[in-house]
Amino acid sequence: MYLIIVVIASAYLIGAIPFGLLFSKMFLGIDVRSVGSGNIGATNVLRAGGKTAALLTLLADGLKGALPVLAVRYLFPAEHLIAVAGAAAVIGHNFPVYLGFKGGKGAATGFGVILAVSPLIGVICLLTWLGAALLWKYSSLAALTAFAAYPALTFSLAPDSNPLSSLSLFIAGLIYIRHRENIKRLLAGKEPKIGEK
Repeated sequence: MYLIIVVIASAYLIGAIPFGLLFSKMFLGIDVRSVGSGNIGATNVLRAGGKTAALLTLLADGLKGALPVLAVRYLFPAEHLIAVAGAAAVIGHNFPVYLGFKGGKGAATGFGVILAVSPLIGVICLLTWLGAALLWKYSSLAALTAFAAYPALTFSLAPDSNPLSSLSLFIAGLIYIRHRENIKRLLAGKEPKIGEK
């Protein structure tokens, strides 16, 4: 029990680091929460006009999902602990204690978790995102497509792993919940495309 608490707390606190806010202030001199969608993720940082800040946010948000999972895989290679670390990192990003529990939507951090848990599934999900983004030009729709594929791929390629299957359902569900406003805008034809203000 003590070990699970340590894993959850560590992964959550790492996941909660608001890199989008930090990089937007560092490179653009703004609080990214005051522009665009108000989100702290890479897409909104890009909308604010910061390509470098957006790229760094994307990479850092991905790493804060991957690193806790990789650390647990190395130190305590048990699937239930790996799953707990991944879930806690995404929860940290979405509900960061440092920002009053108002964070991002979890896509980049989720991708980091997936790549660390299963590089094959992670690459397929990233390619799915890329294909959907090129086809439709909506970052949100690309993320929704990729994270819909994640549980299906996990159940197909790792059918005997209950912790990892549960993790895939949890992350996908959380991504969809956090994108509910995007879904409404997509259905209404009001969702901005990639690069639009």
